[in-house]
Amino acid sequence: MDAWDDLRGSDALGLALGGGGALGAAHVGVLQVLHERALVPTVIAGTSAGSIMGAAYAIGIDPYDLEERTVRAGWGTFGSFSARPGLGLLTADALRETVHRVAGDAAIEDLPVRFAAVATDIETRQAVVLDRGPLADAIAASIAVPGIFRPVRVGGRTLIDGGVVQNLPIETAFGLGADRVIAVRLAPEWDGMGVEPTALHVHEWVIRPDVTLIRPILERRSQWRPRDLPGMIELGRQAAERALADYPVVSERPERAEPVMPPEDEEMPEQPRGIARFLHRH
Repeated sequence: MDAWDDLRGSDALGLALGGGGALGAAHVGVLQVLHERALVPTVIAGTSAGSIMGAAYAIGIDPYDLEERTVRAGWGTFGSFSARPGLGLLTADALRETVHRVAGDAAIEDLPVRFAAVATDIETRQAVVLDRGPLADAIAASIAVPGIFRPVRVGGRTLIDGGVVQNLPIETAFGLGADRVIAVRLAPEWDGMGVEPTALHVHEWVIRPDVTLIRPILERRSQWRPRDLPGMIELGRQAAERALADYPVVSERPERAEPVMPPEDEEMPEQPRGIARFLHRH
């Protein structure tokens, strides 16, 4: 590779982690491969599931420890069912508790890595880049899938899942100061949400010469059902190894003494369509 292609020469290597529900487990495999090849992002933007994995990296969780945490996680790690009426079945209370256990009352601006979670303003239908304030609030807003998680109030705005308008936050990563970006794309953009399509916009970013795209092959796997999380992590590893084959391994993958046992299968409630019509009317 020439000097321009070598990501190790980047002064501000960015990482854009896309949304995809349970498919976000594949991000873990990508983070492991980056670690093994000494590619160290200093700027991270995450949408939805990507905001969870990006935040974990930003606060310094080891990518192999993150694998164990991910395999043992279920929807109950992130959402709490509420019987009270509202625009969604789940609240983000469980997620806030999880973040607090791991990172305390962390503020994004105090993290050792430049980080932002992407959400969507329910009124303006514009992307909202959350790069300051409580980490738990930012992640809760970024994963607030319409009709499943309730909208989250942050800074006077009502926010929902960032995947509605920016499911792969390459643009945000550059906006945070990255000069090169590794982008991990898990799922198609949400063209069926009743909001303006984003697939063409994303395509314009992924074909740039300063973007390295990693796309795990995750066909027939559902973002709403966390089955075979170890398998999805491995598919993330394979995709990253293909995309980064020119970079030598400088840190070997540690051997695991015992396999990590996933929890019993959980299925996410079917995504209601009413919120899509609501957004479209606005």
